[in-house]
Amino acid sequence: MKCDAVFEGGGIKGIGFAGAIAALEEAGYTFENVAGTSAGAIAACLVASGYTGQGMSEALRGVDYRKFPQRPVSLSGPLGSLAHLTARLGLYRSDFFAAWLDELLAQKRVRVFGDLRTSRLDVRYRYRCQVIACDVSTADMLVLPRDAARFGLDPDVFSVTLAVRMSMSIPFYYEPCRLRDAQGAEHLIVDGGLLSGYPVWLLDDDSANPPWPTFGFKFTDGEQQGPARIRGLGDYGKAVANTLLDGHDRYYLQHVRGDAARTIHIPTTVRTAGGNRTIHATDFDLTHAEGQALYDNGYHAAQAFLQTWNFEVWKRLHRSNQAKGALLS
Repeated sequence: MKCDAVFEGGGIKGIGFAGAIAALEEAGYTFENVAGTSAGAIAACLVASGYTGQGMSEALRGVDYRKFPQRPVSLSGPLGSLAHLTARLGLYRSDFFAAWLDELLAQKRVRVFGDLRTSRLDVRYRYRCQVIACDVSTADMLVLPRDAARFGLDPDVFSVTLAVRMSMSIPFYYEPCRLRDAQGAEHLIVDGGLLSGYPVWLLDDDSANPPWPTFGFKFTDGEQQGPARIRGLGDYGKAVANTLLDGHDRYYLQHVRGDAARTIHIPTTVRTAGGNRTIHATDFDLTHAEGQALYDNGYHAAQAFLQTWNFEVWKRLHRSNQAKGALLS
């Protein structure tokens, strides 16, 4: 059985995707087209390159997550961090991450998006993997590799690792990536989650009878229940940031018919011998046991989802001509 997949952003929480992917593979699904933002972009490019859920898990277990945020060795202390942030617009570099991903992709003989090209003419499916990033210089969302053409670059030879690196460059945490357009103007590219952390709509073919399902993979737990308590500037800043990152996608998920029903929700609270812990995007101090528990969360969430999933029923409810008309009205 074929399926498409869209993976939400979520930093280190992306370990949970490997478990969910493994559960779908055990159920007989194979992935045709994939897309993602930030951590979801990592999962998407690995799946598109031929990694299984188990293979992805093994690759993730073999890396020291603490090296992902790479602090420049020449700067230390608060003043050094402030100086680097001011000069480079981010506290950390992502060179270690890029080298790690390059090596994983090389094992599958993937380097550029041309290695993931399909025979389809429709731009939505020309490449097996698509990655969401954000151009803060023009306030535009980028869908890579197709939007590489905006910068005079050939999408076929655009680096997969570079696209993923752009997508996971959390503003102020990681240095932004920089590209120049055909006129020589510099653009700063950052985490696609600023504009769409969960682009579940990206792979839809807009027909009433899609040939196979698109599954979304999204994280839950620790989410705000009811209005946030805003007691000062710090709370206000956090609320504004959460709105910028999640507001658009949450509205889309709640109001576009059928999207919630095709979403696999992966809990991010893990239970280990040391107690419960809710994993956040930049918790790079994750232990092996916590990583395994997050993998298990994804696996069991996908299994539970598949127990009630019925593609024909979903199409009848959400993609019939009548339902499509209601969707577009």
